[in-house]
Amino acid sequence: MSINKALKQAYAKDHTHKEYILFILCELLQKDKAWIFLNPEFQIDEKVFLEYVDRFLNGEPFEYLFKKTQFYGLDFFVEKGVLIPRFDSELLLEKCLEILDHHSFKNILEIGFGSGILSICLAKLRQIFIKACDINLKALELAEKNANFHNVSNLIDFQLCDFKNIQGNFDFIFSNPPYIKNDYPLDKWVQNEPHNALFGGDTGWEILHEIILFAKNHNTKVLACEFGYDQKAILNKILKENGFKATFYQDYNGFDRAFVAWNLKN
Repeated sequence: MSINKALKQAYAKDHTHKEYILFILCELLQKDKAWIFLNPEFQIDEKVFLEYVDRFLNGEPFEYLFKKTQFYGLDFFVEKGVLIPRFDSELLLEKCLEILDHHSFKNILEIGFGSGILSICLAKLRQIFIKACDINLKALELAEKNANFHNVSNLIDFQLCDFKNIQGNFDFIFSNPPYIKNDYPLDKWVQNEPHNALFGGDTGWEILHEIILFAKNHNTKVLACEFGYDQKAILNKILKENGFKATFYQDYNGFDRAFVAWNLKN
């Protein structure tokens, strides 16, 4: 079947997602959009293409379909069962990079590494050693695969454990933890991602609260976290109560998204 006819069939399934459907075809053919438009009569296997379209329209995210994504200009593997990296998290990465440009830390910890993107980017760009923990076995396997791909496996100690069980002090902790309210409605694509990497509790900020207490009790000098757009006030209150002075940052859409908090006692 020609590209033109196959696209018409696919668009008829859901015209509101034409751009994603076109992305799927580009990925399958390993061609860009310009090539697709210039070759409308090129013959393709429409069964394979329409199968991928159906999977996407039924809620399978684009990144899971092709088992890859991009973050901060770098390529990463991603798989079902592990949280898909978001562009918004580049803000937290940039703040971590700024901190590391001006301070030298011996003990660095990431809480909840997921696919490993934050630790891998920091290790790759700043050549630092990082300890990182997560409770998801699939995340551990994927993060190690990504670290090997980027040649930084010697710089990151990925551990399968709950952060509350980690011993020792840490100068710098960073985290993009689950922070969505348990009853918050999510679209069908996000619902296909691991819920324990998305939902933070009835209020959404419970795990962030635990991380702040952990940082305080482990003599952390600086804590950097991503959080929900409506959680700035409560997190600022909790940080102040536990001896931290925080600066909050907005993402590229103007939503409160990340904080950097310094321990006033260290």
